[in-house]
Amino acid sequence: MVKELIIDSTPTGVTIALIEDKQLVELHKEHVNNNYAVGDIYLGRIKKIMPGLNAAFVDVGYEKDAFLHYFDLGPQVQSLIKLTKIRRNGTPGTLLDNFKLEADINKAGKISEVVSKNLLVPVQIAKEPISTKGPRLSSDLSIAGRYTVLVPFSNVISISKKIKSNTERNRLKKIIESIKPKNFGVIIRTVSEGKGVAELQKDLLDSISKWESFMKKLPETEPAKRVWGEMDRTSTLIRDILNTDFANVYVNDQTLFEDIRSYVHEISPEMERIVKHYKHKEPIFDHFGVEKQIKNGFGKTVNLAGGAYLVVEHTEALHVIDVNSGNRTASKENQEENALQVNKEAAKEIARQLRLRDMGGIVVIDFIDMHKPANRKVLFDYLKELMLLDRAKHTILPPSKFGLVQITRQRVRPEMNIVTVEKCPTCDGTGEIKASIVLMDDIESNLTYILREQNEKGITLCVHPYIAAFIKKGLISLQWKWFFKFGQWVKVKEVSSYHLTEFHFLSSKDEEIKL
Repeated sequence: MVKELIIDSTPTGVTIALIEDKQLVELHKEHVNNNYAVGDIYLGRIKKIMPGLNAAFVDVGYEKDAFLHYFDLGPQVQSLIKLTKIRRNGTPGTLLDNFKLEADINKAGKISEVVSKNLLVPVQIAKEPISTKGPRLSSDLSIAGRYTVLVPFSNVISISKKIKSNTERNRLKKIIESIKPKNFGVIIRTVSEGKGVAELQKDLLDSISKWESFMKKLPETEPAKRVWGEMDRTSTLIRDILNTDFANVYVNDQTLFEDIRSYVHEISPEMERIVKHYKHKEPIFDHFGVEKQIKNGFGKTVNLAGGAYLVVEHTEALHVIDVNSGNRTASKENQEENALQVNKEAAKEIARQLRLRDMGGIVVIDFIDMHKPANRKVLFDYLKELMLLDRAKHTILPPSKFGLVQITRQRVRPEMNIVTVEKCPTCDGTGEIKASIVLMDDIESNLTYILREQNEKGITLCVHPYIAAFIKKGLISLQWKWFFKFGQWVKVKEVSSYHLTEFHFLSSKDEEIKL
């Protein structure tokens, strides 16, 4: 399987597309100043204790209080509270060599026995704000590296269950035991398999450095503010999924390209060559066919190659996917076999859709009814095999007699929602017609204001490809007429995702000029 990352950087944020064998399987968006990202650590203030829920609401600066359950406190929360008080009283020291750990809290205890109102405690974002809910928190802090995860207030070394060889597990455990600091536990990740002492030590030292940075900021951080931030989504994604299957990482921004190449050189020097700077004028997602796949992959109806299709519905409680055979027909004798083939085709697309839209919570799939238990088992095993590629934790229940399959999938970020329908090019969604003949007058009027009143230089006009073709047509095109009128060249950029009469202006720094 050949994998590629296509990274589109714009002034408002970064969009990352993961391509597997030329097919879009994951889409991630990171906005500028993205607060409350998974892994960020805040200095929370306990706002309200809820004994009935055995939980507390915590102020971390978000518009809605965050949720901290007793089970998410972590066994060593008393040590964390004690350390926070010591550090905020000005006591020096960032490691835990001379720190005396407190006893673990009772697994069946009450939250009111551990925390109290207005108590300050560092908390980590476990789930980003979704819909009407605030962030979900954990005070069982951890700092993830590429090969290891650092866990303070512990001395336990855990190894990924996916590393099967006992010889390799013992080798990794001995290496980590020899280099880890006192009172820190370590989780050894799957990608550590086969790695040498130098690589593991460097990774662990990087995580320790991040812990020290957190400790230094803790005394001066105001309550409800971020103490330490996880790296940006792009670097996190590369850290977690980069392996030898990757053929290319394309980036359209020079600064981001340098940052990513430098980061890849640090974590995997031999793969630095796959990071490439995309320099063409055509938008990067259009060039690699990502934009078209986004439009086809999202929306209520998803068509399959064989003529079948899926209908995807979202509610607050769950997601529902209905499988329809469409125009696929078969004789009565082959009805069962035809249903199995359609269901397997649908299962493959559903496994991709769950990753692509990052659908979490409860997912109910209504497959086409199959009467033979053997066929239902074949479908169940096939779906489980397809879902092995999904990095999110999930559980799949076997098909019921009605053909229903239930899946629970970990949800830590809001579901990816892309609008695939376009505004009516005639009425712009208002229901009232605007004379299309005045479109060019509107554009020229705005050009006059931007170039003569605001004295902008090197601007770019972004329009639908049809309008761009109209502006550029002829020996003396509109573009040349503007050059003679305003004394400077106006670049025209085609953006296929715009509706017909939509247009925007970009400055020389590629920032949108608000009108």
